[in-house]
Amino acid sequence: MEDFEERRISGLTIRIDRRTCICSDNCTKIALEIFEIDDESIVTFSDACPDINRDRLLEACSICPVDALIAIDEDGNQIVP
Repeated sequence: MEDFEERRISGLTIRIDRRTCICSDNCTKIALEIFEIDDESIVTFSDACPDINRDRLLEACSICPVDALIAIDEDGNQIVP
């Protein structure tokens, strides 16, 4: 699997840095429909990945203790972390 995964969700680009993830599982507690833990104990995107409330998505990204989740807005500005 790649070191980075990226998806467009709720108007944001969400990037997962799989090299940094420590599997705290915080993101899945807030946005289980977006994030899941794979068989390598690293966060990945769920298959469906529906649009969700943008604030909840940002909270799920910002709660990562090692900043493995990056959120980029429509203008290309990184807003989390």
